[in-house]
Amino acid sequence: MKSETWTIQQVFQDRRQYKVPFYQRAYVWTLKDQWELLWADIADKAAERLAGATPPPHFLGAIVVEPQDRIALRGVDTLHIIDGQQRLTTLQYVLASLRLVARDLEESAIEGFLSAALDNPNPDTMTDPATEIFKVWPTFSDQRDFVGCMTAKTLPALKTQYPAHFTQTGSFRRIGIPHPGALDAIWNFSEWARQWIRSNGGASALESLVLAVLKDLKVVLIQLEKGDDAQVIFETLNGRGAELHATDLIRNHLFMSVDQRSEDAVQLYEQKWKQFEQSMWKVTERRGRISKPRLEWLIYSALRAETAQEGDLGRLYVDFKTYAQNGNRPLSATQQLNMLDSYARHYLPLISGKGEMPIAVFGRRLRAYDTATTHPLALKISTADCPEDEKVAMFNMIVSYIVRRAVCGLTPKNYNNWFTSILRQLAKLPLSSEVLREIMMAATTDASRWPDDAEFTNAILTGPAYGDRLDASRCRALLTEIEAWLRNRSRTEEPRPPDLSNLDVDHIMPQAWYEHWLLPDGTKGSAEEESATRMLETSGGTLSEHQRAVLRRARSIPTLGNLTLLNLSINREAKNKAFPVKKALLIENTNLSLNVRLLSLASWDEDAIAQRGRALAEAAIALYPR
Repeated sequence: MKSETWTIQQVFQDRRQYKVPFYQRAYVWTLKDQWELLWADIADKAAERLAGATPPPHFLGAIVVEPQDRIALRGVDTLHIIDGQQRLTTLQYVLASLRLVARDLEESAIEGFLSAALDNPNPDTMTDPATEIFKVWPTFSDQRDFVGCMTAKTLPALKTQYPAHFTQTGSFRRIGIPHPGALDAIWNFSEWARQWIRSNGGASALESLVLAVLKDLKVVLIQLEKGDDAQVIFETLNGRGAELHATDLIRNHLFMSVDQRSEDAVQLYEQKWKQFEQSMWKVTERRGRISKPRLEWLIYSALRAETAQEGDLGRLYVDFKTYAQNGNRPLSATQQLNMLDSYARHYLPLISGKGEMPIAVFGRRLRAYDTATTHPLALKISTADCPEDEKVAMFNMIVSYIVRRAVCGLTPKNYNNWFTSILRQLAKLPLSSEVLREIMMAATTDASRWPDDAEFTNAILTGPAYGDRLDASRCRALLTEIEAWLRNRSRTEEPRPPDLSNLDVDHIMPQAWYEHWLLPDGTKGSAEEESATRMLETSGGTLSEHQRAVLRRARSIPTLGNLTLLNLSINREAKNKAFPVKKALLIENTNLSLNVRLLSLASWDEDAIAQRGRALAEAAIALYPR
């Protein structure tokens, strides 16, 4: 490679175009983070020149470019920007701003001087004058606004071109609207330049600003030669991911590895990668304590599904390169992009729960359980070459596993290791529901076992479902699926849960039962008595009949048999009132199968809770079979 220190005038003086490869990220520099700091540096250098001094150079860092072979006689020399596109683009915006100000001040000589650093000459000898006229040519998403702003003849013309970005009085909108990067940069630099010139004496101040940019700002320009590894240099200069998202590095790696002899980079970008530039892939998703863009989670899950190996999100780029290396048989860019494209078509239904693909249904059913650790296995199943009914069976097993363990109060802390272990075992075996069942049934420790029907039933009948084991959203999800099963007892098709997200989880016998709900012996209880009874039992003391009745009630209330779904306003109205009042409200306001049997009862007590619990356990075992 060749490395030279150049002024900005030298960078832009020849008939050449610095082109941002189409696969690189869009322009992202902003006012607070970069522009204000750059302008302060320019103003400092201009002030020194205005005072008659010769300022020392201010270095902006390194620019790495890769010269492209020129095939035809027509055209300008083209250099792909490997690193430094944000700086080069911003410098063009600064120079364009100064040219607009020079025109406003009718300083034609200075305007001509600036145009030499902004426009390539002799359009009649260009292949495509509309684009080759520019010293810098941005990536696809920035091109329209770049051209519109860079070709504006005057500042008023910019206002006319972007009326929504200015107030009725003509000032630039500062809040409430996102501006295109080109407009935002050029307008701000123009305003700063006009203010500085007014404060420092007119035309001479303008000349000092121009000289400060072209003469006092310098870069180290690195031009690659044939045989230089552009990707390695790019990684080194970017601190191996310190400044860029892992997905930026992965994108650059992919397209720098394109085999020009057999692969069409533009076609690959348009057909396979461009989809990932859409806003839906930039949405931040949270997994535990970690928040990352959705695209990073896709790639992370896809790599786990492909390799059956654990991974570190902080080493996503390194993991992707290792995957692409494929031992000693590197995958082509086409193969890598086909993999990502394939998993993306299954990942979106998984996380959104929309549609009727088996993986979408799976995502809907587990949404309340926060089990992103299942995603790699789910993607592996969904993309497998096997019948749909086999995929449905495997997804149902995973749902059963998650729900049964949650109801039984078993920890989810080992799920990442467990599902990765399942992937590793499946990698050596044919993928089928029978194989998956055998793997899942083989686990025997509390960290990974799949509760059987007896344990599951006992947990439903006696376990504290609400609060200790299931939060409100999980209780609602469980009751919603049971409601669907009750509506479809024939079970000739997959249950289609209704949308009951607007309903509240309700304790039929309330948690504060003491005032309106007498014990079987006709006596009342109190919160203090219940607390004291629990402490007495814990210490091994002897309980009276009354105390045992208090304890039985306290333990029955949070079980599934005592839970249902109600409209929030009805739940609040019923609150802690007696069963006849609650029953009357149910008759008027519910049509859920969950509540039908309640309407025929004259009273509600511990025995009724247990009886309803057994009915719900029957439904749950059918819904979540082992």
